[in-house]
Amino acid sequence: VPFKGQFAGVFRCDDTRRRADIHAGFSSDGITWSINEDRIRFENEDDDAFEFHYGYDPRVCWLEDRYYVTWCNGLKREPTIGVAYTQDFQTFHQLENAFLPYNRNGVLFPRRINGHYAMLSRPSDPGHTRFGDIYYSESPDMTFWGKHRHVMSRFGGWQSVKIGPGPVPIETTEGWLLIYHGVLLSCGGFVYSMGVILLDLDE
Repeated sequence: VPFKGQFAGVFRCDDTRRRADIHAGFSSDGITWSINEDRIRFENEDDDAFEFHYGYDPRVCWLEDRYYVTWCNGLKREPTIGVAYTQDFQTFHQLENAFLPYNRNGVLFPRRINGHYAMLSRPSDPGHTRFGDIYYSESPDMTFWGKHRHVMSRFGGWQSVKIGPGPVPIETTEGWLLIYHGVLLSCGGFVYSMGVILLDLDE
């Protein structure tokens, strides 16, 4: 995201054991990045409840007066959607997890919709399964999420296994432009591709 005339981001970084963590990074041009060596250490009010095991697939969204980060949060080895905010990409304040396990691909909208915070996600289970559709959820306060609504389903061909929202939706005069990924299973394994779709602005 643009940050103080330059750019900042949150990135998945794997170690040599393929353990995924999330790290902050900075760039002057958006191309060459300096990634912090240490993973993000979240500040929260309950260390036991927020024990960190792994994290991946982060998204950063400027919303109202701060940057929110959502990511696949491996809390007690059961992935769900973690939520935190930062003002400076140095200190990150962790909020309650948005959903029950298992869930992935949590993506916030960059403004409230009908007075509520809004998020897309993909409910799932431990592996590559038929839980592969995109859902919409609302929250009055970034803590309690509900009004879960089905948005779109996977279907044949290049998105036959699962789909998931990608970066933060882009608001246009015609609707929310959503870039999403689709997965198929081939003889060589899972293959990921990208698609785009327009969602209604306020519904």
